[in-house]
Amino acid sequence: MRLNLTAILCLLSMLAFAQKKSDKQEWKQLFNGKNLDGWDVKIRGNDLNDNFGNTFRVEDGKLAVRYDGYDDFKQKYGHLFYKEEFSYYRIAVEYRFVGEQAPKGEGWAWRNSGIMIHGQPAATMGKDQDFPASIEVQLLGGDGKKRTTCNLCTPGTNVEMNGKLFTPHCINSKSQTYNGDQWVRAEVLVLGDSLIQHFANGEMVLEYNKPQYGGGNVSGHDASLLVDGKLLDHGTISLQSESHPVEFRKVELLNLKGCMDPKASNYKSYYVKADNSACTYGKKK
Repeated sequence: MRLNLTAILCLLSMLAFAQKKSDKQEWKQLFNGKNLDGWDVKIRGNDLNDNFGNTFRVEDGKLAVRYDGYDDFKQKYGHLFYKEEFSYYRIAVEYRFVGEQAPKGEGWAWRNSGIMIHGQPAATMGKDQDFPASIEVQLLGGDGKKRTTCNLCTPGTNVEMNGKLFTPHCINSKSQTYNGDQWVRAEVLVLGDSLIQHFANGEMVLEYNKPQYGGGNVSGHDASLLVDGKLLDHGTISLQSESHPVEFRKVELLNLKGCMDPKASNYKSYYVKADNSACTYGKKK
């Protein structure tokens, strides 16, 4: 009997360990802290991977956006694209704004950057294109007044809110204002072409549905690539350069494809719980 009890206890321990292991959230570090391997640079007016002025660089283990090589910003908006595309995922960055804005940067771009999701591939951007057609999770630093972060802007896109098409270019979130050079964690839950939610330091601050091509607020692009009303169920992820120095100490992604995407070969009928934990935490009811 003692041997049987021991065997049972061992079996239960193994099952508990297996369950714990399967529930582990396996975040992929998109930025390795050493270099920009796996990323492409596109700066307005320059060819793909011409990193003008060494705008995007790695300093002290952080992914940094700098403008010490600029005499005049000249609207040279830049984007750093991760080379892989995603559809169902959580993307998170830890960022802070530092230093002074680049010479002749626009006033609206002060302490302004963004995470571009469901974006077009970097190679399809025109040489003089300003922004990739994408959904922008706008990152803003405080200016001493109310200035939210994790807002929504829509270069070449629209979304739906409350069941209706939303066409204004930007809308503010309900986040707090983060003044100074403090680190902020911005996270986005992206579920294909259905639901997108923004989080600032763990608080859900904005949500919307059905990202799609449409609207304006992008120039220098190939219009034939953007079919108005076409839903966006996948795309690139890029980080923005808009004239203010910014640092990212972490860029990580939790891939939900396979447990949320019914088109995936390894699809499981799982769901994302209300507390935004990984989809492996419970079967769909």
